[in-house]
Amino acid sequence: MTERKRDTSLFGSLVSNRILIWNLAKNDIKKKFAGSYFGIAWAFVQPVITVLLYWFVFEVGLNSKVSDLRTGIKVPFVLWLMAGLVPWFYFQEAVNGGTGVLVEYSYLVKKVVFQIDMLPVVKMISSLFTHVFFVSFALVVFACMGYYPDVYTLQIVYYSMCMILFTTGVVYATGAVTVFFRDMKEVVTIILQIGIWITPIMWNFEDMKMIPGWAAAILRLNPMYYVVSGYRDALIHKIGFWERPGLTAFFWLMTVLMYLLGTGVFKRLRPHFADVL
Repeated sequence: MTERKRDTSLFGSLVSNRILIWNLAKNDIKKKFAGSYFGIAWAFVQPVITVLLYWFVFEVGLNSKVSDLRTGIKVPFVLWLMAGLVPWFYFQEAVNGGTGVLVEYSYLVKKVVFQIDMLPVVKMISSLFTHVFFVSFALVVFACMGYYPDVYTLQIVYYSMCMILFTTGVVYATGAVTVFFRDMKEVVTIILQIGIWITPIMWNFEDMKMIPGWAAAILRLNPMYYVVSGYRDALIHKIGFWERPGLTAFFWLMTVLMYLLGTGVFKRLRPHFADVL
């Protein structure tokens, strides 16, 4: 009876343990860089270096050879690229961390009194520290290049919430499965490597004539396409999410389904976590 009641109040459990979750998230990001000279600074340096690397490769190194990939982009490529990488970096980090969180914190999973429902959320909040910095960094770069924040920029908060809620379902599912199938981490890594191209992050399929309509429609079915496009709408195109009602409705349908699937798998497998770990 107690287990059933707890199963149906996942959100309430997270809210009631919010202080503990927050402390675990702070300790998680500190632990990740413990022992290094620059410590937590590496969490912020790495995304910036990655953006500069992609920009150099596509804008300088392969400029003439990949010009078709940038068809229709009317702003500096580094801004367009950054607007796509900002949400993707969070999604990638949160999913990678959340997939192995139960194995990483196995000593807590084995404690009878500890509510393990909060562990996937710990990784998501831990990744949020870097995301907030990266968003701030992007806004500064945009402003330096003449693209100043306005009312549309506030949509970043909305699209961040969209991304977090969708990621929640993904992390609960992959984290639970990893306990029984350790290769899931490798599978997730490969999917993320493919995902950065089919989202797409580094090329624009919207105005490419070589992409048939059916292929473009399939690419738009990726929930992260909605988030990435939303960041670009907020920072570059100045389009409100209410102007894309069909895509918005589809995204929320997929998010609800992913949440129900992820939490359902987690609840179903939870009684066996301690035995396997």
